[in-house]
Amino acid sequence: MVVEKKRPLQPSAAANVDPTPPEAAATAAATKNGKTIEEMYQKKSQLEHILLRPDTYIGSIEKHTQSLWVYEPDRGMVHRPVTFVPGLYKIFDEILVNAADNKQRDPKMDSLKVVIDVEENKISVQNNGDGVPVEIHQEEKVYVPELIFGHLLTSSNYDDTVKKTTGGRNGYGAKLTNIFSTEFVIETADGKRLKKYKQVFSNNMGTKSEPVISKCKESENWTKVSFKPDLAKFNMTRLEDDVVALMKKRVFDLAGCLGKSVKVELNGTRIPVKSFTDYVNLYLDSAAKSKPEKPPSYHVKVNDRWEICVSLSDGQFQQVSFVNSIATTKGGTHVDYITNQITNHIMNFVNKKNKNANIKAHNVKNYFLLSWANFKQSKDLKKSDGTKTEKIHGIEKLDDANKAGGKESDRCTLILTEGDSAKALALAGLAAVGRDYYGVFPLRGKLLNVREATAKQLTENKEIGYIKQILGLQQHKEYANVKSLRYGHLMIMTDQDHDGSHIKGLLINFIHSYWPSLLKVPSFLIEFITPIVKATHKNGTQLSFYTMPEYESWKHNLTGNASGWSIKYYKGLGTSTSKEGREYFANLEKHRKDFIWEDEQDGEAIELAFSKKKIEERKSWLRQFEPGTHLDQTGKLIKYSDFVNKELILFSMADLQRSIPSMVDGLKPGQRKILFCSFKRNFVKEAKVAQFSGYVSEHSAYHHGEQSLASTIIGMAQDYVGSNNINLLQPNGQFGTRNYGGKDHASARYVYTRLSPITRFLFHKDDDDLLDYLNEDGQSIEPTWYMPIIPTVLVNGSEGIGTGWSSYVPNYNPRDIIANVRRLLNGEAMEPMDPWYKWFKGTIEKTAAKEGGNSYTICGTIEEDFDMNCDDVTVEFDVFLTPENLIRVTQEGLQKKFKLTTTISTTNMHLFDPRGVIKKYDNPEQILEEFFHLRLEFYEKRKKFLLNKREMELLKLENKVRFILAVVKGEIIVSNRKRADLFVELQTKGFTPFPKKTKAVEPEVAGATDDTEETEVKSPADSSSNGVQISDYEYLLAMAIGSLTIEKVQELCAERDKLNKEVDDLRKETPKSFWRKDLDALDGQLDELEKSDAQSEESRKKMRGKARGEAAMKSTRQAPKNPRKNNNKKANNAESVAEAVSSSMAAMEIEKAPEAAKPKGRAGSRKAPAKAGKAPAAAKKRGAAKKQQPQTLGQKLLTDMLKPAENSGISPEKKVRKMRASPFNKKSGSVLGRVGMVNEVTENEENSGSASTSASTEETVEVAPARARPQRVNRAQTRYVLSDSESEHATEDSEFDEVTDESEDE
Repeated sequence: MVVEKKRPLQPSAAANVDPTPPEAAATAAATKNGKTIEEMYQKKSQLEHILLRPDTYIGSIEKHTQSLWVYEPDRGMVHRPVTFVPGLYKIFDEILVNAADNKQRDPKMDSLKVVIDVEENKISVQNNGDGVPVEIHQEEKVYVPELIFGHLLTSSNYDDTVKKTTGGRNGYGAKLTNIFSTEFVIETADGKRLKKYKQVFSNNMGTKSEPVISKCKESENWTKVSFKPDLAKFNMTRLEDDVVALMKKRVFDLAGCLGKSVKVELNGTRIPVKSFTDYVNLYLDSAAKSKPEKPPSYHVKVNDRWEICVSLSDGQFQQVSFVNSIATTKGGTHVDYITNQITNHIMNFVNKKNKNANIKAHNVKNYFLLSWANFKQSKDLKKSDGTKTEKIHGIEKLDDANKAGGKESDRCTLILTEGDSAKALALAGLAAVGRDYYGVFPLRGKLLNVREATAKQLTENKEIGYIKQILGLQQHKEYANVKSLRYGHLMIMTDQDHDGSHIKGLLINFIHSYWPSLLKVPSFLIEFITPIVKATHKNGTQLSFYTMPEYESWKHNLTGNASGWSIKYYKGLGTSTSKEGREYFANLEKHRKDFIWEDEQDGEAIELAFSKKKIEERKSWLRQFEPGTHLDQTGKLIKYSDFVNKELILFSMADLQRSIPSMVDGLKPGQRKILFCSFKRNFVKEAKVAQFSGYVSEHSAYHHGEQSLASTIIGMAQDYVGSNNINLLQPNGQFGTRNYGGKDHASARYVYTRLSPITRFLFHKDDDDLLDYLNEDGQSIEPTWYMPIIPTVLVNGSEGIGTGWSSYVPNYNPRDIIANVRRLLNGEAMEPMDPWYKWFKGTIEKTAAKEGGNSYTICGTIEEDFDMNCDDVTVEFDVFLTPENLIRVTQEGLQKKFKLTTTISTTNMHLFDPRGVIKKYDNPEQILEEFFHLRLEFYEKRKKFLLNKREMELLKLENKVRFILAVVKGEIIVSNRKRADLFVELQTKGFTPFPKKTKAVEPEVAGATDDTEETEVKSPADSSSNGVQISDYEYLLAMAIGSLTIEKVQELCAERDKLNKEVDDLRKETPKSFWRKDLDALDGQLDELEKSDAQSEESRKKMRGKARGEAAMKSTRQAPKNPRKNNNKKANNAESVAEAVSSSMAAMEIEKAPEAAKPKGRAGSRKAPAKAGKAPAAAKKRGAAKKQQPQTLGQKLLTDMLKPAENSGISPEKKVRKMRASPFNKKSGSVLGRVGMVNEVTENEENSGSASTSASTEETVEVAPARARPQRVNRAQTRYVLSDSESEHATEDSEFDEVTDESEDE
């Protein structure tokens, strides 16, 4: 039997043809297209088909360039050409939309986290809420997560009878991401089934691992998908910048779609979008960068499914829309549905108003919205336009020129003054030139920055409207000349300070914004300058200086001829008299400076100073500032660019310095002035904040309002949670609580303050002489910066906003800072420091490390069962919930629900460095590192200074010993000799002259409060040829006659030996050893503070515990008949007790419980001397400021001083004079502090646990003699005691009297 060999399948055309030989057939098949039938017709699996034809499923895998919105961290939303692969974008979007869909399935979902790791080529998306069921599918026999993410054509959206509110429809979705990834990991936690699931797919979903099932808690519910895109399939080698920017934009999209109920994070940082409105603002803010102002918008939330915002576009219709969280970049019927309604309404409205308009819908859609809004704004502004009329009415405080608005209006000048006082000076000056051609109008403070103002602000600003009407300005009119205006010139007359320069700049900005052509008209804008300093000689000569550098140069060239000159500073126009005003206007050409427009650089300079678009350029402008820059006032003409770059920049720098602290001491100028005055007066005795602020204004040349200064003082003394870790001033009174952020403080005239004892341990006194002190208005004021022993900017933090920059530095633990300083001293590496706030009981956790800083999450504490126990320190409150609500709130998270979390970061730590240059610091360790080297240099300077000082003291002592021995032995005869002869003998015998510290010969400054000694007038006979004065030996010749004894010599020798030892010890010291000693002392002070705080906290807890116990007992009794009345009484009593315990002011009678105070007073009066003697010992640890004795040998009560002479037996005047003769009066610890309040002692004794506090203080009160008036009045008088070191002429302000050098050395 012959078997025919089976031939391959043939095409139908050859079916009926005789078979050809096998060899011929094979040849024919091979020759046709070179492929067999099997090769020509193939069947592929679904997976193979997706990989072979990806564009069918995910779109193109080739790169496309298209103009799209993307997110850039430094610029926000940007519309620009983007090159990306649509397929790669699609697989990312599938996972993102899946995560967003879970919000529809589980409304409790509140977190979505996306991480895009470019280096690892890895993307992960995680959401909480119900996880994927970890259970085997009964039909498919695989786990549900594998079915969803690893099997094609699986979906939960196949039921078309259900309304679709999620993305996805065809069962591909996340599987496409799996297929186009080299690795795909699915993880989920199913709290209902207490199972956690993890499975890894690889090789484009070709292989899969066995699922790993583990246990999880019931509260765990989340899903996480991580994948590595197969970049080769997209013809890419890495995730490119444009693709990443597009992906980030999609994350922002979801934040806007999901709203405030879901916290969306990108790479560990929360997206700053909490609502659809926030999301829309990203686009509007982007548009504002190219427009004068942010475009107006209208937002409406129709229902849970529709939320719409309409704004303006630049002549081309643009839309951004989403359906079920899917970005519909090409729009669709949903977009047309909204836009058609809007355009039809506007079209019908306009055509109805204007029959000839014939506006079409596409005109409205593309152009008319923008034109309509601009037209509306222009129309509103035109309402305040002026016209050229001779008389105008209704403008308050305008003194119009007689010929304004008439034929000679171009010769008229409108003078705009800074306030009413400046107007008074201008009116006085007009007496010299007449009122025909000059009008005056006062400005109320600073003009609005119109460049950044909204339409509403502009239309509601009366001052701008008045200026337009007075000048006759018309909106958007081009001016080639001033013929159509009521005034031909506009003169600016402001103070000669930085704020005056800012007012000039704002007015120039106003004109440039709306009428730039006017600035090009010659001499339209003028400024009136007045002297900043006047020098008057006793012979009648008077000189005026218009800039400080000009005055300083003249002063320097005096070279010893300064006597006879008096100096007066004119910072404000109000300083000038009416007579001087008339002199200014009589010589008008000297005081008038014309602004000129030279080129477009002038306009660019004005924009640089005032436009929001020029933020970065403005920073660069300020960085290039050089000290000493000033505008030359000798010329007649001023270019606008010169004004901005040489005068206005001074305001910007001053504003920045007022707002941003120095890295060295962490203080702003106002705080530094306060600290300077505290040190200057050894401010250890408390005074009212209002009084102290006046003192600071006088002695530190503070030129702003005293209310602002009082607020700064209060801020430096506040110690509530979140304020200062170490308060430099003490809060004696109600200085505010954490409940209102310190804003609930009492008025400055009611609260007292003083220097905290620890402050001098932070700012060591030995460094004071090494600092660079400033001079203003001829007055020596605060230094450029203080030099603390640790960087106080880290201790108390700082916050501020200035021109170009803002700054925020959180608080850090001083213990951590000290520990890191010690590490640096030992040559060790620092340990990272995290923010820390004193007394804060919550947690501060680092949430993300960013480039240029870290971010932290601060969480408060919460308990499910607690009582209402709020006070001035602790914030606790009751929340009553039904069991159902408690369960729901607990599931959402208690801290989140009750808003007990916030975030801070270290990404904005801008500070002035030691050279006065603004600098950004990335972390606290960087600040500490820079501070360390500077501080070490100052310890070297301190050593040299102290060594020189001690050596000079030693030399002076040795000369004193020589002199006394010479006098005792008869080698030098002092008595009955001429002073000049004695002077020659002392020189001959080689005694060292010590010149007195005298003030240099300088012109006398009006109002100066400098405290250096006045210059002595020397006669030629009082000095030798080598310049030595007789007064240089005053330290020998002024010695008391009692000093010429052997005992005095022995005392001086002992003092010399002590000084010798100090000098030897100083020579052995190193800068590092100095620093370690200071740190040890500061540590000791911190220990004392913590101990005191712990005792106060314990006392407070006991009181609260007692109150809780009483409340619990009361709750078990029957309710009283009149609960309201009794409750008030209880509250009053509790308040009285709390006040008595917290402040221990036993010298003041508590009116609410008088029956409790009287027995203590009577019982204690018999034992007053014994118990009063213990007070200083108890208070000694707190320093001299706390030392207080109720009554000692050297002190008398004021009531005793007021007794009749026959009762006391000794005249008070004689007693005081005798006490003042002692040379040690001002060396006692009572300097500015012994005259103190009795409550200072009681406060210390209470803190140390003394039980006799109230008794001892009451005893002091009862010492007062009986009077006809009530005892309470006597007590109020006897709270003050007079120390032996105080004068009988002490006044109310005596705490501010100058202290001697000796007392300052204590």
